[in-house]
Order: sequence, then structure tokens, then C-alpha cells
Amino acid sequence: MNRNKKLANMAMLVALAMIFSYVESLIPINFGVPGMKLGVANLVTVTGLYFLEIPEVLAVSVLRVLLTGFLFGNGMSIIYSLAGAVVSLLAMVLVKKMDGISIVGVSITGGVFHNIGQILVAMAVVENLKLIYYLPVLLVAGTVTGFVIGIGRKDFTGCEERSCKDSIDNNTF
Repeated sequence: MNRNKKLANMAMLVALAMIFSYVESLIPINFGVPGMKLGVANLVTVTGLYFLEIPEVLAVSVLRVLLTGFLFGNGMSIIYSLAGAVVSLLAMVLVKKMDGISIVGVSITGGVFHNIGQILVAMAVVENLKLIYYLPVLLVAGTVTGFVIGIGRKDFTGCEERSCKDSIDNNTF
């Protein structure tokens, strides 16, 4: 993929993730867990893992968090989201390299580690280690949301793991 096309795809993914984040913030869904949301914007990160290089996916994730935070959130939401995004991306990159792990498995890993990153930052910010007791609930929530995002990722792109990069390179995405 040439440089201009790659940059255009990255910009499209950032814009799409921002739209997903904004629309998700408008829908008042109560999952019964304070602070929990589906994380539809992470669909973009999982998709990017299959046709962009790791630094490019990181750039898309960081830009999405910063722009969405400045437009629709605040400084604290940026800190929590950035921690979750970076930790989950690192975990997904490692798990994706393992044999036999599907897109759904990678996405579940992202959901779980996103919550781990956020709870670690929360423990540091409020200086209270007892927040770790909230982690089991967040792990279950991350597993469920990661599963949903993983399933939705195939529907979103219309391509399988191995054929996704080929679809992008051949302009059939």
C-alpha cells in the first residue's frame, strides 16, 4: 500500500472511531456496571491490527483518544482512555502473534486489558489500591464487550483475518 493511501486509511479510521465514540456517548445504555460501555470505537483498533503496521495502529488509537477526549471529554477521560488504549493495544499485538488465536480472541484480550490499564491508572490517581476489588467485574465486562466487538469486526469489514490485508491492498475494502 502506498504512503498516501495508508495515510488516507489511517485518517478514515480515526474519523470513524471518533464518530463511533460520539454516537456511543449519545446512547444512554446502562450495563449495570459504573463506567462500562461497549467501546465500539475499539472496533477500529482491532480492524487496524489486520492491515496496518503496529506504529500506525498506535497512532490511530492515540489520535482517536486525544481528539475524542478534547472534543467530548475532559483531561481525566483522556488519561484513562489513553492508558486503556495503549495497554490493550500492546496485549492485542502480543496475542495476535500467537498461533490459533482468532480475531474474537484478540478482541477479548483488548477488552480485558483496556480495563486493566484503566484500573491501574485509577488506583494511581485516587491513591487507593482497594480499587483492585473492582477488577473482577471489569474483567467480565471486558470479556463480554471484547467478544461483541470481535464478532462485529468481521461484519464491519466483510473480510476474514487472512484476506483483510489483501482486500485493502486490492481496493476491495
